[in-house]
Amino acid sequence: MLIKKAFYPLVLLVCLGACKTTETEAPPRQYSIEQFMDVKNIYSAGFSPDEKKLLLGSNETGIYNVFELDIASGERRQLTNSTEESVFAASYFPNDDRIVYTSDKGGNEIDHIFVRNPDGSSIDIITDSKAKANFYGWSHDKKLMYYASNSRDPRFFDLYRVDVETAPKEGNVYPSMVVYQNNEGLDPTAISRDNRYIALVKPITTNNSDVYILDTESGERKHITPHEGDVDYSPQYFSPDGKKLIYLTNEGSEFMYISSYDLVSGEKTKIEDAPWDIMYTYLSRNGKYRVVAINNDARTEIKVYNEADGGKLVQLKNVPKGDITGVNISDSEKLMTFYVSTSKSPSNLYLYNLETDEIKQLTNTLTAEINGDDLVEATVVRFKSYDGLEIPALLYKPKGLKKGDKVPALVQVHGGPGGQTRLNYSSSYQYFVNHGYAILCVNNRGSSGYGKTFYAADDKKHGDVDLKDCIAGKQYLQSLDFVDADKIGIYGGSYGGYMVMAALAFAPEEFDVGVNLFGVTNWLRTLKSIPPWWTSFRDALYTEMGDPMKDSVALYNKSPLFHADKITKPFIVLQGSNDPRVLQVESDEIVEAAKANGVPVEYVVFPDEGHGWVKKENQIKSAESILQFLDKHLKEQAQ
Repeated sequence: MLIKKAFYPLVLLVCLGACKTTETEAPPRQYSIEQFMDVKNIYSAGFSPDEKKLLLGSNETGIYNVFELDIASGERRQLTNSTEESVFAASYFPNDDRIVYTSDKGGNEIDHIFVRNPDGSSIDIITDSKAKANFYGWSHDKKLMYYASNSRDPRFFDLYRVDVETAPKEGNVYPSMVVYQNNEGLDPTAISRDNRYIALVKPITTNNSDVYILDTESGERKHITPHEGDVDYSPQYFSPDGKKLIYLTNEGSEFMYISSYDLVSGEKTKIEDAPWDIMYTYLSRNGKYRVVAINNDARTEIKVYNEADGGKLVQLKNVPKGDITGVNISDSEKLMTFYVSTSKSPSNLYLYNLETDEIKQLTNTLTAEINGDDLVEATVVRFKSYDGLEIPALLYKPKGLKKGDKVPALVQVHGGPGGQTRLNYSSSYQYFVNHGYAILCVNNRGSSGYGKTFYAADDKKHGDVDLKDCIAGKQYLQSLDFVDADKIGIYGGSYGGYMVMAALAFAPEEFDVGVNLFGVTNWLRTLKSIPPWWTSFRDALYTEMGDPMKDSVALYNKSPLFHADKITKPFIVLQGSNDPRVLQVESDEIVEAAKANGVPVEYVVFPDEGHGWVKKENQIKSAESILQFLDKHLKEQAQ
């Protein structure tokens, strides 16, 4: 996705053993895209007030709806029945049976916040139809609901609160009060337990930011992060006594670590670091447990500390191996939920009893029609780029290959700029690999998770150094004995889609085909037309990518649309009509330009999607269209 640079990592030596073919491995059963997409994407939105149920979001109906899971019996009840728009579970109300969910229209990202009553009726608490809102959660005393909205000014998000004990009043309206009016692009993050202090973040560049603390009683706003050079800061929470702000930073370090700021003395104290980025940390309701997530070479490593026992590390027992995400500790601090996934196993939700160490798997998301042994575990590898820089990547090798077999391959590029491909499950990747394609997911320079130097290494060099990393990835694939060196394509979405078109336009002989999902092709337009709610981040994005008013020549030169005459290889484009980040006109124009030059192009438009596909039927059509295209232009030509 075209996103603000994130915080996710990756590293290991080239695994030579994984690159060798075997003669004994049985060929896997081949599955349809319908079978691969028959995976229940499930996430938890928290415990019910009595901690007997969990609020879930799931796409098992074809789009996302809200469900409720009885922990003891395992029974599930569907709470919403949307058939047109996905709705996303957000939270139970603190003291009753109401729930909060969010939804937009066809992927336009104009999210609204809804309250579902026990009788099944719902209320949109955002009365301005054009406003976008983000749910922020509840005050510690559970009397207030917080949310942010750009209703007053489309450019900035103000912070609001709702008194849940008095709402709703006449007309089913949830009256709200402005807590913080954002006039300068200082985005609210953490709120102290007594509701007095708010941490505000100001993006300067994609790897440089500042933090302010607002005292809502006095109105005083204090800048707490004066610094030199590029330093990133990310507030996490205020201490229970409200005297300290706990935040992440990479000040004086390549990687993000945990630090605290004393609101009275101004003293900063490092709490914990790691040889990788710490992704987040949070404190359970009463401060008994502290959770830390570390981005360890494309995997998430979780640590839980017992603060009531001197900060002792909790030894979690019988937790399955894999990527552990979404850790949530109940208000009683007795129960914990989390997800476990691997590159060959979709996320499943687990319940862990912190008092008894009992663990219970609550979901089974992979369809029974697929044998997990037929799926492929990705391997972390590394290769040298054009300048000697080591580039991390994930390698998917098809199963059942015999000595001498050679398969076509894809270089996959993540979104961003600044994202990271991680060791989690992808139905599409498994589908392509199951049908005979090797995939190398390249975390090119500029990817998050490998330190701030690596992260900033592509700034204002997009379509150049990052593309060279992708070409080096192709060369790495060509060195593997099971890859057909003459049948390698490039695949990516959003920023990855831009890399696809950049490869075809600026290095037209390197890749045999391209698969572009909603990729940028005209940076001048994209940077001028970014959504208004990105205003606080706009200057940071301009610093990394270029300012369309000041750097128009450079942006013109790195925009594939203006070099479409150099494209000679076939490609397919997939686009959502409602995409607010990469407008459909971007794809329309590059398709038209290539066709005018006689280049084979296929174009698939989804009228009910935005920046990515939410509906299963569209996910199926997308993957099916891509495989048919690849088979036509790689496999059939190879025969």
